[in-house]
Amino acid sequence: MFDTTIAGSLPKPAWLAETERLWPKWKLEGPQLAQAKLDATLLWIKAQEDAGLDVIGDGEQSRQHFVHGFLEQVEGIDFEHKVEMGIRADRYKAMVPQVVAPLALKGRVHAAEARFLRAHTTRRIKFTLPGPMTIVDTVADRFYGDRVRLAFAFAELLNREALALEADGVDVVQFDEPAFNVYMDEAADWGVKALERAAQGLRCTTAVHICYGYGIQANVDWKRSLGEEWRQYEKVLPALAASSIRQVSLECIHSHVPAELMALLEGKDVMVGVIDVASDAIETPEEVADTIGRALRFVPRDRLIACTNCGLAPMSRAVAEAKLQALAQGAALARQRLAA
Repeated sequence: MFDTTIAGSLPKPAWLAETERLWPKWKLEGPQLAQAKLDATLLWIKAQEDAGLDVIGDGEQSRQHFVHGFLEQVEGIDFEHKVEMGIRADRYKAMVPQVVAPLALKGRVHAAEARFLRAHTTRRIKFTLPGPMTIVDTVADRFYGDRVRLAFAFAELLNREALALEADGVDVVQFDEPAFNVYMDEAADWGVKALERAAQGLRCTTAVHICYGYGIQANVDWKRSLGEEWRQYEKVLPALAASSIRQVSLECIHSHVPAELMALLEGKDVMVGVIDVASDAIETPEEVADTIGRALRFVPRDRLIACTNCGLAPMSRAVAEAKLQALAQGAALARQRLAA
C-alpha cells in the first residue's frame, strides 16, 4: 500500500553536467561521458534505495532533456540546425531540432540505461519515455505538415522502444505528456489515442505523467496566471480513464488542481504528487502523509502511489536527496495512520 516512486528525472551530479539547469551541458565527451552517465545512474539508484523508494528509476542521467534524449536516436531529425520555437503554447522559448524527413529509429534508444538499471537493483524499475503529443510540441515540423500524423509517426517509434524496454526487464513504462494540460481538447481527441498507440502490446505496467511542469521560472509564472483552481485535467482525465493506460500521475501538494478531479480516474492507479518540485523547502513526513490522506477521499488506498509532482532535474542534489527521503518517510507514516 502506498508504493513510492519518482516522476522521472533527478539532478545531474556536478562532475557530469551543469547543475540546476533544465538543459545542462555535459562536462565530458566520448567513452568518458558514457561511463560517467552510468556512474551517475548508479549513484541515484543507491540514493533511491537508501531513501526507501519501492519503484526505482534511472533519474534520466543519460539524457540532456527528457524529449531530446529519445530524439537523438531518430532518423529524419536535424539537430545541427535547431530553431527557436515557443513550446507548451508559447509558455517559453526553446531551441528545438527540426523534422526534415520520414522518421525511423536508428536502433535501440535506451538499452544501455535500462539494462544497467535492471542489473543494479532487485526492486521494481520504471523507465520513462516522452509521449507523442509532447514530442510534437518540442520539435519544429518541416516535413509532415500535420500534428496528428506526426504524433502517430512518433508513437510507432516509441512503441518499438517500449516493447524492447519491457524485454529488458522494465516493470513500468511511463510516457511523459505535459502537453496534455496545455492542449486539452486535442489531448482528449487524439492525444490519448496516440499515447495508446505508443503503449500498444505492452504487458508490463503502463503509466502516463501529465503535469504543470518543472519548477522553472517560466512554469511558475504560468501557474500564477491560472487562477485559484486548475481544472485543465477535467477534459483529459475521462479520456485517460477510458484508455488502456494503467497509471496516471497528478500534482497534489501545493497545487491548485481540485482534489476531486482524481475521482475522474476511477479504475486507474493514481500517482499522487506529494513532493513539490517548485520549492527547495523539504516536506516533512507529516505533510506528505497529510497530502496522501486528502487524496484518499477520492482514490482507493490500493490504487494510490506516492510520487513527486514532476521531475527534480533542475534542483540541487542535496535538496533532491532530502525530498526522496521525505517521500518514503511520509508514505510510511500514512500507512501507520491507516493501521491505527
